[in-house]
Amino acid sequence: MTESLIGALFVFVLASFTGFEVINKVPPTLHTPLMSGANAISGISVIGALIVAGDRSWNLSIILGLLAVVLATINVVGGFLVTDRMLQMFKKKEA
Repeated sequence: MTESLIGALFVFVLASFTGFEVINKVPPTLHTPLMSGANAISGISVIGALIVAGDRSWNLSIILGLLAVVLATINVVGGFLVTDRMLQMFKKKEA
């Protein structure tokens, strides 16, 4: 259990560092496609959280799964709203 937790924490730290470095090196014109990709990844998080929260016995994993579903859903909806707003900025305005 402890070894798997340390391994998962190691992967989380590496993913956080990599994500921070990738975001810093992306030009502003590519932020919208990158945000759309991040929304797709958050959709995968929602599915994983639903699987974890779908267990019949009531324990801590269900509470954490439900919390993950709520937070990932907020992230997906907010990401799509921001992406839509950014795409509206690139449309030509009719005179």
